[in-house]
Amino acid sequence: MKKIILIVGVLVVIGLIIVLNFNSKREKAIKVTLEKVHKSDLTSVISASGEIKPKKNVNISAHIPGRIAKIGVKEGEDVKAGDFLLKLDSIQYEANAERDRAFIQSYKAELIKAETTLQKSKSDYNRQKNLSDNGLISKEQLEQAKSQLDIADATSRSVTFQITQAEASLKSTLDNLGKTVYTSPIDGIITSLRVEEGEVAMIGTMNNPGTVLMTIADLSVMEAEVEVDETDVVGVKLGQTADVRVDAFPNDVFKGKVTEVGSSALQKTGLSTSTTQEAKDFKVVITLDDPSKLLKPGLSASADIITSEKKQVLAVPISALVLKETKTEGATVEPSKDKTQSETEGVYVVEASRAKFVQVRKGIMGELMIEIASGLNENQDVVVGPYEALRQIKDGSLIKGEIKKETAKK
Repeated sequence: MKKIILIVGVLVVIGLIIVLNFNSKREKAIKVTLEKVHKSDLTSVISASGEIKPKKNVNISAHIPGRIAKIGVKEGEDVKAGDFLLKLDSIQYEANAERDRAFIQSYKAELIKAETTLQKSKSDYNRQKNLSDNGLISKEQLEQAKSQLDIADATSRSVTFQITQAEASLKSTLDNLGKTVYTSPIDGIITSLRVEEGEVAMIGTMNNPGTVLMTIADLSVMEAEVEVDETDVVGVKLGQTADVRVDAFPNDVFKGKVTEVGSSALQKTGLSTSTTQEAKDFKVVITLDDPSKLLKPGLSASADIITSEKKQVLAVPISALVLKETKTEGATVEPSKDKTQSETEGVYVVEASRAKFVQVRKGIMGELMIEIASGLNENQDVVVGPYEALRQIKDGSLIKGEIKKETAKK
């Protein structure tokens, strides 16, 4: 009996060893999450941030220097085109205008005298010429009369030119006098009043900007000016719709359309020059369809620009896409030195519990989903995660999949 028990025990141990060895050599299935290829509505969106600005925004700057004598508006006040804004001290310019008018009158009096002398010189010359023709006077006397006529004519023309010069000076002076009074060029609101009565307005030079007296903005048409990255701006076109959100109104979404796309990159100010290539941004302007009257220039905003939309197209989650390295004929063994190595983009589908890599051609990209233009059929099971499992899977790997219950909308 003892021998029988001993033999049975040995057989059990041997059996356990065989079973354990078999289980250790058996292929382990990789646990993954699956999702069926299905049709979905996709919206491709580019996000950018910027600020709210009015379409019409006018800075009223000083055209001539002068002390501010009167201000007729207040910040936040509504104005119409032609309304009085402010006035500079005009005493000096009025005096210059009176001086130029006096010069004109003086020159006109001289012109009368010069024309009288010219007429007398013409009569003397004609009389001397008749006498010369009859041989009654010498040639020298005739030449002297001709010289007197030429001098009188030149004097008359000189005075005429002086009158013209004085009239031009008066015109310039009156123009400066007119610039002492400022009126509104547009209908709008005084969004900024930067001066007070008694201050001196200065005109700008090449290196120094002039005094900005005030800013008038037409808030009936508002825009969101955003900065779009260089990799995304190629997809932005005029007329595309956009959803604009303003930080000051977190619960509101403003609709708009792209009305301007910058053709050159924005220049970054205050940054030191570097040899490193920096990312470039381009200005994109979105005109709001129905702006709120509470919107103010300078408010921070973000925009989602809808670059394309497609209805009911085959789509998979973006997480399902993987890059698989492929080697062409003649590739070397070491990947780091393999110049013929390339990457193919695709997904892993599951057929008979085995993984199979399928190359795909992409379409538009939504928030979470991406269009599959070719390579897959509807209702195929696709591996969508987890990330670690996607890194381990190879063609032919045994798969233990769980179908994702909730399918992402986009």
